[in-house]
Amino acid sequence: MRLIRKLAANVLSPCSSIINIHKIIMSRQLHSRRTDGVDKNVWVEFTQLAADYKAVNLGQGFPDFSPPKFVQEAFCEAVSGGPQMHQYTRAFGHPALVKSLAKFFSRIVGHEIDPLEDILVTVGAYQALFCAFQALIDEGDEVIIVEPFFDCYQPMVKMVGGKAVYVPLRPKGSSVLFSADWVLSADELASKFTPRTKAVVINTPNNPLGKVYKTEELQMIADLCIKHDVLCISDEVYEWLTYDGNKHVKIASLPGMWERTVTIGSAGKTFSATGWKVGFVISSGNLIKHMKTIHQNCVYHCATAAQEAVARGFEREYEVFGTPESYFQQLPAMLHQKRKKLAACLESVGLQPIMPEGGYFMITDISSVKVDFNDQSTDDEPRDFRFVKWLTKEKGLATIPVSAFYSPEHSKEFDKYIRFCFVKEDSTLDAAEDILRKWSQGK
Repeated sequence: MRLIRKLAANVLSPCSSIINIHKIIMSRQLHSRRTDGVDKNVWVEFTQLAADYKAVNLGQGFPDFSPPKFVQEAFCEAVSGGPQMHQYTRAFGHPALVKSLAKFFSRIVGHEIDPLEDILVTVGAYQALFCAFQALIDEGDEVIIVEPFFDCYQPMVKMVGGKAVYVPLRPKGSSVLFSADWVLSADELASKFTPRTKAVVINTPNNPLGKVYKTEELQMIADLCIKHDVLCISDEVYEWLTYDGNKHVKIASLPGMWERTVTIGSAGKTFSATGWKVGFVISSGNLIKHMKTIHQNCVYHCATAAQEAVARGFEREYEVFGTPESYFQQLPAMLHQKRKKLAACLESVGLQPIMPEGGYFMITDISSVKVDFNDQSTDDEPRDFRFVKWLTKEKGLATIPVSAFYSPEHSKEFDKYIRFCFVKEDSTLDAAEDILRKWSQGK
């Protein structure tokens, strides 16, 4: 009888054991805490919204036209070349590309760049930023981020255990018409430095504002970096896109800054080929070597053919640099006209654009616009988020809320702006203008 009971217990126990094991598993946290609070992404949300409503998309920042013929041809030649173009290349950057980048940027920075030691090629500027934060920021380090900032900076700092400290560019005066009217307070920036400060992050030309930092502004930042012995992470992916005589200056070119500056670049932005996902970091080999460690344990390698095509693109630009044949002159000249077209459109419907000095984005103040959101958004959402959702759903025009580029402590000061992207075909801009005109006329 005792044996029968024991056998019966063994038959029944597996089920209860499975339940208990399931309870134990479910009670454990199976994910890393570093992802807590950084799961939301404005691009995922609003790109999907634009797709769902088949909206005219002036939100996401990529061209809807093709790259220049010479890099397209270079890509085709690379793909149809020998078998080596379809296999692994050097993990830290295709030899032809790092040599081309070193030759091109050495004369701009005013420092002889070592192609094998001072450059890391990455899967877009995104991975370049990821490598920089992972390799150079420790738990407890403070990172000063100048606002508005590209939204990945803050989660990347948080995921390594760092603390983001924010300093906003602020509009000066009551009439703000140009991105140059937004300035960084030297006193406010200086007040944010502490013994735990490890780096300052800037973005010039700035996304979404279009501000191009002047040499004196960069010198002020550089002086503080040198004084406090901290790094500068400079996101310069729009470096060739400047207007009205404004010139991009690399902070790494200032005295004493080469050894402490991490410059982020993007071939995708440079050659209007964002889908190729070729980015790069230029810095002192003493910093790059740590980023290489992250890279080799992350993606390890970037697409060979795309790197070969970009290498040929930079080689070509090196030869024609400063001439009308240079794409680095042709692209901003074309976008200058598109910028004027979008600004005129916004003004014609009663909106006040803030003219960007660089980049391919334009923000506008929507505080005077009266809109019934029809309860489509929750009341605790920022007004610009609610406005963009309404504009996408009801009018079929997708944009991006500017408060997404600010920290929680400052976002409410800037939730009266939305961002338009003008690196688009004229037909796309015309479609957006038609939507805005009909809306302004109450249609």
